[in-house]
This record gives sequence, C-alpha cells and structure tokens, in this order.
Amino acid sequence: MSFLDEDRSWNLFCNTVFGEEGRCPLELEVIGKKIAKNCKGLPLSIVVIGGLLGKSNQTRGHWQYIADNLNSIVNVEDSERCLKTLRLSYNQLPVHLKPCFLYMGIFPEDYKICVSTLIRLWVAEGFLKPISGKCLEVAANEYLKDLIDRNLILAHKLEYDGNIKYCIIHDLLRDLCIKEATKGKFFRVAETHSLLNTGESWHTQRRIGTPRAFHDAMQSASLARSLILYSLKGVVPALPFRFCRVFNLGVCGVIFDCVAYSLEDICQLVNLRHLDIEAKFPSSVFPSSVYHLWNLQTLVVRRMNLENIFVLFDIWRMSQLRHVDCTILLLPDPPTSSTHMDDDEFDFVVLKNLQTLKTVRNFKCGEEEAKRIPNIKKLKICYDDTKESATGAYCLNNLCRLRKLESLFCCFGFDDEPSLSELARSLVFPHSLKKLTLGGSYLQWEEMGTKIGSLPHLQVLKLLRNSFIGAEWETVEGQFQSLKYLRIHDCKDLEYWRTENTHFPCLEHLVLRDLSNFKEIPSEIGDTPTLKSIELKYCSDSAIVSAKEIVNEQEGLGNEGLQVRVVVYKKNEAVLSLASHNFIIGHR
Repeated sequence: MSFLDEDRSWNLFCNTVFGEEGRCPLELEVIGKKIAKNCKGLPLSIVVIGGLLGKSNQTRGHWQYIADNLNSIVNVEDSERCLKTLRLSYNQLPVHLKPCFLYMGIFPEDYKICVSTLIRLWVAEGFLKPISGKCLEVAANEYLKDLIDRNLILAHKLEYDGNIKYCIIHDLLRDLCIKEATKGKFFRVAETHSLLNTGESWHTQRRIGTPRAFHDAMQSASLARSLILYSLKGVVPALPFRFCRVFNLGVCGVIFDCVAYSLEDICQLVNLRHLDIEAKFPSSVFPSSVYHLWNLQTLVVRRMNLENIFVLFDIWRMSQLRHVDCTILLLPDPPTSSTHMDDDEFDFVVLKNLQTLKTVRNFKCGEEEAKRIPNIKKLKICYDDTKESATGAYCLNNLCRLRKLESLFCCFGFDDEPSLSELARSLVFPHSLKKLTLGGSYLQWEEMGTKIGSLPHLQVLKLLRNSFIGAEWETVEGQFQSLKYLRIHDCKDLEYWRTENTHFPCLEHLVLRDLSNFKEIPSEIGDTPTLKSIELKYCSDSAIVSAKEIVNEQEGLGNEGLQVRVVVYKKNEAVLSLASHNFIIGHR
C-alpha cells in the first residue's frame, strides 16, 4: 500500500468530502487537516473517513468529535490503526445500513458481487425497511448508493443505463465486516480450520458462508437460517438446514446434487425465502409440494442437463415470489374461475410482488397472464413452437398491458420465416421499456420506427441474429430520443444505414458485430455529440475504414474523447495500420 504525503492526503480528503469542485470551509480547515494527517497517508482511511464526513452534518462540533476519535488511535500500529479508523466509520453508520454493510463480508475476497443478487439476498434476509411508495428493491438500491457514497463499497461495473451491475469491497473493509459480524454473531465465514475444530460450536450460527466442502462438519450447523457456499469442488449433498431461509449455492459455480437431495427435499424447507442453485436434476418437473414454499421470494435454478426444461405448475399460487430466473422454464396456463367452477376454494392470486421472470419458453401473454403479473419489470421469453404461433395463442400484442415492464428479452428460435414474421409483427411493446433485446424476429427495417423507435424511455437496444432483415435501414427524425446503447449483431442482410446526426441525440455506445455485408458507418453518427465509443467485431473492412474516418474527422474538430475498438478474424496489415491511441485493433 502506497502512502500519501500531507498535501496529497489533504487534496484527497477535500475531493472526497466536497467533490472535485468543492472547497473546505475556512472554519473547518484546521480540523480537516488534522483529520487528514491522522489518517497517516493511508488512502483507504482517508476516503472512508471522508465519505463519513461527506454524509454527515458539516459542523465544527461533529468534525471535532471525529478528530478526537482519530487522535486517540494515532499511536497504534499501522495495521491496527487502519482497522480502528474503518471501525469508526462503521460505528457512525445509520442503524439500517449496518447489516447491509456487514453482509458484504460473506462473499469471497476480491469477488465481484452481482448487485441484483446482493439486493435479493438483502430482501430475503429482511434487512430493508419499507419506504412509502417504493418497493424493497428500490430501497435496497438507495442503501447501496449510500454505502458507495461513504466509500465503504466500490461500484465495479455500470450498466449502460447507469445502474450498478457489480460492486466490490476492499479486503480490509471485508476483514472489518467479518470481525464485527463474528463478534455480534451476525454470521460466520466457515474456513477450513474452524469447521474442523471440534472445540467450536456451529449449532447456534444463523448465517454461514463457507468456501470449502466440509459437509460432515456442517451437520452441527443445522439451525442455520442462511447458507451461502462458494468455491466448492464436486457437488453438495443433502444438508440438514430445516430452518433455512436463504440457500444460495450460485455464488461461484457450485453444483447442487439433486440426486442426493431431491426437489421434494427442497420443498420441505418451508421457511425458504431465497433459493439459488446450479443443479443436476433427475426430473425437470417441480413437485406440487413447491407450493409449501409459501415464503419463497427468489427462485434461481441453472440446469446442468441442458435437455431438460423446468416445469413450475404452482407458480400462480406463490404470492410472495419476487424473482424467478431459470435457464428455461415452462409455465402452465393460470387457473381461472371458469376452470374451477365447482371449486369453492378457488382464489384468484395476483403475483403483485413478481418483478423478474426468466426464461419462459413459449410464453402466452393472454389477458389472464397479464393481470396476474401487473408489476413485472424484467421478462425474458423465447419461442420455438410454430404450431401455436400460427393460431395467435401467444398474444404478444398484450405485452403492452405490462405497464411496469422495463427490460424485455424476446427471441424466436425456429426457421419458419413466414410464421416468425407474423408472430413478431404481433409484438406491441409497453412505453415503459428501457431495455429491449430482440432476436430471430425477421422484421423488415421499415417496421423499426413504429414498433421500437417511438418508445419514449428506451435506453438500451440489442438487435440479435436476424431480428431485422433487408439491405437498408433509414431512420427518421423524432425517434430513439432516449437511446444510449445500440447493438446490431448478426443481421447479415444489412448493407446501408441512412441517418442524420440528430436522429440519436443521446447515443453513447454503438456496437456492431458479425455484419459481413455492412458497407460503412454513417459519418453523421460520428457527429452525435454524446457518442463515447464504437465497437466493431468481425465486420467488413470498409466498415472499419469508415470508423477510422469518423475518428479522424472528430479529432480534426478537437474531439479526442471518441474511442473505437476493432476485432478482426485474422491479421490484416492494411487494417492493422489504422491503429492509434484511440483506435484499438485486435484479432481472434
């Protein structure tokens, strides 16, 4: 770890507390410099204490309190001083943020933590307080942002819509989480020595994270309510966690052996709120007893035997479900009052909490289904049955009824082009969409504007294999007003793209892949003021040359910010000669 001198420490401190443009008020400057000095040049200590002060009252009394606390540990050894400094920031956290922060220690060191998984775990653990008018996931994102603003968690990768995709935690902060969690019996990370140490009791542990497969030793931890396993070799056999609420074996490629531990066994864990596994299933049908999991909020199942399709019959009765994410899932038609005329106990259940549903094969979006999932935000569907498509049974025009839908992945996987075109033309997208991925739909480029271009909130558009066909795409004014990311992948027919520099007013990233017939990127795209990057992979030489011309033109206008990355199938000296500091070329 490199240490900073006093001037650099002070500059880092000020930038952290007040932002790059801000200045420290004169009445706080003396105390502020004392605080920065007492961090002893440790960048982590400076940014964490700075994050604490940036989120707190900018008063002399509060700053003096922090300075006094730092002064009390100034003579402690370096490693211990840093930990005590970090603990000071932890102790100042609002009560509602403390469990969320401590939970970060349950993940492996240097691990990229998927934010969507983290938030689902926070929800399942019950860490979140409902905020009026907001769902728990929105509250969780606000908690996460607060921890990031305090520099206790780092945003590692952003989505193209600006949302955080992955986050990480510094090793020393993770150590603090583990120490505080162990002291408060919040969770235990089960290492090799502790699992095999018979002097330690695991019987009372409620949350366990383990990086090794010591199943015999884990038998003594049968009261655990949360089990998160990672870095396991082999498969996980039956484990006796009958009180388990969180069962996450999907952190780092763990394979769950459902021959040893059947789906019926899983369905006996009636307290489960979160189930995330990668599994070898002898059967792909969830038993009817899955309805016993009435607390289940998250179901994530990745299958190892790819020929199987999961069938989840009782999903329409599981009212607590928030997220369902399976490799491939087949849903039955929901029960209706007409099909249960003689059933006095028939209850029309609306899955009002369901926000994620992936990946449903041949999803029928009838009026009944649309009513059952009114708050769905993420939907992934695929189609491969031409017989049903010919009858109009899929009712894709009803997608517009899903008024909360923000992300849609829709792909068609059969080769009957006339049936495909007819089915895809029935698509009607809701205006709420922010992200759309479309593949195999065989629509004409002329249909792009009416179906997609007019969506007012669309920020990310991914056009995959033969989603659109035809040699020319011509855009018109007034469409794609919010689009930031555009990807065109394997639309083989496309040769020409006609557009103007005002047609994509917010475009930041353009990705073109496997477009062997595509002639050139319109020069007008380079004039889009928001454009940051262009990526070409396995495109024609002429398209690559056009990208270079755009870069040269922008450099001539003083725009040095545009970055272009090119990947070609094999070395081509003429293409390689185009490389420059902002025009990077690689080959397969």
